[in-house]
Amino acid sequence: MSFFEKGKLSGDDVHLTPLINDLDTGIWKYNFNTREVKWSTGFYTLLGYQVNEIECDAYTFFEHLLYHGDKAFFFNAINNRITEDTPPLQLRFLTKKNGYLWFQTTIRKLDDEHGSIVYGSLVNINRYKQDDLLSAHNQITNDDAFKTARLGIWEIDPQNINAIVLSKQVYDLFDLQNHLKLSVEEFISFFEPPYRPVLQNAINHTVQDSKPFDIELLLRSAKNNMLWLKVKAVPVIDHLGKCTSVKGVIQDIDSEKRKLLKLEQSINLLTDQNRRLQNFAYIVSHNLRSHTGNLQFMVNLFEQTETTEEREEIFSHIKTISDSLDLTIEHINEIVKIQTEITKEQKMVELEPMFKNICSALKNNIEAINAHIEGDFKQCREISYIPAYMESILQNLLTNSLKYSHPDRQPIIKCYTLTEGKHIYLIFEDNGLGIDLDRYGDKIFGMYKTFHQNTDAKGIGLFITRNQIEALGGSIKVDSTVNVGTKFTIRLV
Repeated sequence: MSFFEKGKLSGDDVHLTPLINDLDTGIWKYNFNTREVKWSTGFYTLLGYQVNEIECDAYTFFEHLLYHGDKAFFFNAINNRITEDTPPLQLRFLTKKNGYLWFQTTIRKLDDEHGSIVYGSLVNINRYKQDDLLSAHNQITNDDAFKTARLGIWEIDPQNINAIVLSKQVYDLFDLQNHLKLSVEEFISFFEPPYRPVLQNAINHTVQDSKPFDIELLLRSAKNNMLWLKVKAVPVIDHLGKCTSVKGVIQDIDSEKRKLLKLEQSINLLTDQNRRLQNFAYIVSHNLRSHTGNLQFMVNLFEQTETTEEREEIFSHIKTISDSLDLTIEHINEIVKIQTEITKEQKMVELEPMFKNICSALKNNIEAINAHIEGDFKQCREISYIPAYMESILQNLLTNSLKYSHPDRQPIIKCYTLTEGKHIYLIFEDNGLGIDLDRYGDKIFGMYKTFHQNTDAKGIGLFITRNQIEALGGSIKVDSTVNVGTKFTIRLV
């Protein structure tokens, strides 16, 4: 039964029917007691039907026209308490030619002598709804794209520098659960101290000079996570060339940046190793050529000499040269062994027992100069290392400290470990003669480099020590003052 059917309406419906049918909207009414449904001519028109082309009854309304997926939502709305503030519903109804379209209906409830009635007006919102759904879809797509690219956006208004607008993705990168409004200063404070002035200056240049920027910065998030970010920005300028806004993006480049830094570190290490290998090859070549040249000269001289006494003297020189050549070859073997032993399995090395064994082995040397030795390995008692390397490192450094002790005071030698972040350090300190680093600083770990008038010095120990440490990814540096002492700092891992 529809509103236009004259004679079948009652009460106000009779008077309202002509007005209702003139409206460009649909009107519907449902009686809970009789399950009777009525709708207006506009209702037919909105759905694309001619008047009376479809039955006007509850079955058609609920089972044929109303989209099945919206039925529970609709019934839940009309069965609950309805007030003037009850928001309109957005539902899908079946149209004659275009399938299901979106409509918006108000809901009102009335209890009178005819029973409990719910009614409402219906308008077509399909275009608006489709735009809204498309916008929501695009937003989801954009969010997914930003999430995949680990990208967020930010914007600064130069007229209000105390506020910065951040997208959800930026808050996620900063580990900020609550999207609190941040000032530019607070935003910058999340970056590590060395990078804060870099970002502040970049923003200032963009605002003042309209210059874009593209920089890489290290962030410490609210959860204390360290993250490398690429921060880019461009100015938005008006027709007078004045910056009216700074818009930018922030991208998580942590994985790529750390790989790049590791690669650069490896390249630097390889470059340094190649340089030292070239230096090593040059020294070996020079020394071997010197020995063989001297040996050849002495052999020729021996062959030309006739007296027994002269031959014996020349032979003694040949023997000395031979011993020196043998020693050189022995040194070369030690250095080559570093590269061959690097493939050996690393084991847990207990530092204190190893250090005590070395001290016992050097007991005579220690007692001869009344040296005081201190070992403190509380911060790192053991470490995974090649045992032969660690023993060689400790022995070389302890031997050096004993060998170059100061004659005017009791030698005090300290060996201890330190842990700092992920790194473990081995420190060796003495109060010996010290080394003039201004003069020898770049040569101290070179092969056959000596810096004192000690006849026992061969200039090979520190060269081997450095190669052993760097072969396992560590590093060594020296601080020294002449007549004060020397300190070696070894980063083991």
